[in-house]
Amino acid sequence: MTIVLSTLNARYAHAALGLRYLLANMGELKEQTCLHEFVIGSKTTDIVDKLLAHQPAIIGFSIYIWNVEETARVVAMLKLVAPQVVIVLGGPEVSYEPEQQPIVRAADYVITGWGDISFASLCRQILAGPKPLMKIHVGVQPPLSDIVLPYSLYTDADIAHRTIYVEASRGCPFKCEFCLSSLDKTAWPFELDLFLAELEQLHARGVRLFKFLDRTFNLNIKTSLKIMQFFLDKLEAFPHDPVYAHFELVPDHMPDALKESIARFPPGALQFEIGIQSFNPEVQARVNRKQDNQKAAANIGWLAEHSHAHLHVDLIAGLPGEDIASFARGFNQLIALRPHEIQFGILKRLRGTPIIRHTADYGLVFDPQPPYTILATDCISFSDMLRLVRFARYWDLIANSGRFTHTLAAILDRDPFANFMHLADWIYAQTDATHRIALERLAGLIEQWLQTRGMSSADAATLLTRDFTIKSRANGKPASIAANPNEAPIPARQARQTRHLAA
Repeated sequence: MTIVLSTLNARYAHAALGLRYLLANMGELKEQTCLHEFVIGSKTTDIVDKLLAHQPAIIGFSIYIWNVEETARVVAMLKLVAPQVVIVLGGPEVSYEPEQQPIVRAADYVITGWGDISFASLCRQILAGPKPLMKIHVGVQPPLSDIVLPYSLYTDADIAHRTIYVEASRGCPFKCEFCLSSLDKTAWPFELDLFLAELEQLHARGVRLFKFLDRTFNLNIKTSLKIMQFFLDKLEAFPHDPVYAHFELVPDHMPDALKESIARFPPGALQFEIGIQSFNPEVQARVNRKQDNQKAAANIGWLAEHSHAHLHVDLIAGLPGEDIASFARGFNQLIALRPHEIQFGILKRLRGTPIIRHTADYGLVFDPQPPYTILATDCISFSDMLRLVRFARYWDLIANSGRFTHTLAAILDRDPFANFMHLADWIYAQTDATHRIALERLAGLIEQWLQTRGMSSADAATLLTRDFTIKSRANGKPASIAANPNEAPIPARQARQTRHLAA
């Protein structure tokens, strides 16, 4: 192959939709272009060997915050062993501040921003000559109607084993300064009938899990309703082979028509990712996040009470001017709304985002290495920020996992944030670890902690036994926990969501 498109995905289950867009729009070069994806953690020599096996003239890499360091090693090795191969970079991580990045210095060309048609154009110049003199090329943003949709490029293996990503629109009209989408001028929709026809083809090929990448799925309610009706029709037509759809919702924009549609979905068919980020109005204004908190809270409460959708709601710690007490109030407010999962994120300084303008005024200190996590602010010390990081990790293991639903209620009683912070501090003191804690050990630690808080050994064991009998699929269990041998296995797909439904 003359041209190879490649990236290092965070997991095998993640299929790179961006690379498939590039391949679909290669025009006459498509027949001499192939796609070869890898997973982070792979050996650099193995990646280089497999890429060179294609005998490429050009390799295009898609660069993200999670793969830039490993891809930099790949590019450096390629330049040592195959200097004749032209390296082209694209993706959000190299689209901003490229002059500061070693990977950019090692590569031959960089396309910033949209690459759908610009990559093919650059390849034509490289192959036919004369080669462009400029290293950095600003990607051309074409009308969406000019972009060939890539969904037919998902292979049968992708459909059988990987998450299938789709998008009904690109861009975002909001200007939240911590998000790269704040640099967009608006949101642009794909032609709806054409997009629905692509969904139809994917469903016919066996896709049952559709993850939408749209930043604002419910921005245009008429469009949202038509897409949701597509899935409702499939649920009605194939009740024993159901679809599952994941959308990102704007939390304060849910008119009655949308609620009526959502209420029709059965359990296990719908997941919403909802960004709250902060309930502090001053912090929201500071980072240019426009959100009606009262409406957002009411809508999340309605979804929890009146729909079967799985709710995954985001909060961000470390925003400029927000201290732990303010974050704790927002966390407790969100707990009261009863979402299934709270994604406790730590602020990151994504390249190009306007959040950097607050650095001096609010003492923002970011890790200079990817993923550029906040280390301290004038409101939160370095040591307290690390406590929040540990809180987030343990929260994911205990609360978001869905394995400890009944036990979690006892942990959070009366003051959720303070109680869980105490638990997080206690677990860390016992283990000096946030990763590689076996489920058996974690359950035992929780049982011990409950006893330190005054719960009897019998009551603590009863709570954990109830959770593990309903939800656990672990092989090892604490001595006080007995598995139910008659329980059916959880499907691999949406395992966490299934555990939450079992509560």
